[in-house]
Amino acid sequence: MAQKDYVIVAEGLKKSYGSNDVLKGIDLKVERGTMLALLGPNGAGKTTTVRILSTLLKFDGGSVSVEGFDVTHDADKVRSVIGLTGQSAAIDELLTGRENLVMMGKLYRLTKGSAKARAEELLKEFDLVKAADRPAKTYSGGMRRRLDLAVSLIATPPVIFLDEPTTGLDPRSRLAMWAIIKKLMANGTTILLTTQYLEEADQLADNIIVIDGGKVIAEGTAAQLKGKVGQDRLELIFKDTETLNEAKKALGKAVVDTNEKDYSLTTVIADTNGDVRKMLDILAGKKIKLESMAVHKPTLDDVFLSLTGKQAKTKKEGKK
Repeated sequence: MAQKDYVIVAEGLKKSYGSNDVLKGIDLKVERGTMLALLGPNGAGKTTTVRILSTLLKFDGGSVSVEGFDVTHDADKVRSVIGLTGQSAAIDELLTGRENLVMMGKLYRLTKGSAKARAEELLKEFDLVKAADRPAKTYSGGMRRRLDLAVSLIATPPVIFLDEPTTGLDPRSRLAMWAIIKKLMANGTTILLTTQYLEEADQLADNIIVIDGGKVIAEGTAAQLKGKVGQDRLELIFKDTETLNEAKKALGKAVVDTNEKDYSLTTVIADTNGDVRKMLDILAGKKIKLESMAVHKPTLDDVFLSLTGKQAKTKKEGKK
């Protein structure tokens, strides 16, 4: 079996501010061409981890490497192979979109012609051609985030750090960013993403690490994490309270939750086909009429709440 090629590796990563231990021994690995999502509540240590990995912040213990380069001793080499998009756009608002890209190209020591050519490529790729000659301060939130990501890609880095890239975006802009990120992944870019949006991690990441209180508390694929929460649930809905109570009595201990307002009850099922058939046979045997039913699988929201005791962000998100 071929040995896995890990591009980003952190072992025993620690960081403190005085008596505040922000990171308490984080371990993570990101395989080449895949995305790892760091999932966690506010203050969990997600942004601190990204800042260390991208050479912006010193750490107190452990080891960190990117593309085989030590982030402390080979910081310049690390910076040459990474792109970073933070929570707030790192662009000059007085410059136009095109000028921002050309300027960054020159900072990466591209020739004047190459910088202009690369800027044109990115303006097209990120749907910013029509706004290319407008000052960035006139851009919408979604446009600024796209420009910010485009700037981080000016030198086509093989490794990208995305620190909550869709913070504050409306649903349409968020979907547009997802499409761009998926395209990067399809081209083989290795990505580390931090997010509080569960759907974002579910949709994009190959692997997920949940951190809370500066520690890794779970890791795996979205499916593996969901599997740790519990079994599928079967929701049965009836026409009125009387029928609901009859069904509850008939199913007995199989019922784990009842919602009298919706005339519904919930049971846990291990074997979807067999257990559903069994429940329906019991109801039919008692001549209890069912209005509708639905099978619910565990979600990352269930995982997040189970592991951290906190509700994840769904529509609005604050800064850490």
